[in-house]
Amino acid sequence: MQIASTTSTTGPVSPSSGSSDIAKLQKQLRELTEQLKGVASSDMDAKAKQQKAKLLQAQIQMVQAQITAIQRAQQQEQQRAQAAKAEGAAASAAQQQKAVSAKNQPAGLGNNVDTYA
Repeated sequence: MQIASTTSTTGPVSPSSGSSDIAKLQKQLRELTEQLKGVASSDMDAKAKQQKAKLLQAQIQMVQAQITAIQRAQQQEQQRAQAAKAEGAAASAAQQQKAVSAKNQPAGLGNNVDTYA
């Protein structure tokens, strides 16, 4: 009986590594699906076929869950990057507004010195 190994990913996922991980997992998913199809035509007894099919189905579900987790991590990373970019733009706009308002401060108490007194 051939059993395919499963891989797990932990930690932050960069867009490039996440895509390659997904591609590897999709390949593994296709292989597991082919193995599952082959169980029906194999020469094992009924109980062994049933056990093998259950094992393969469980592995398929794990691989699908890993793909989903990687996609979710990529999406969260994109959202974080967008939020950081928006925060940086807002801070920059606030800084510019502060500089403009400091330049255009109206004459007030202490700003004008009367030299003809």
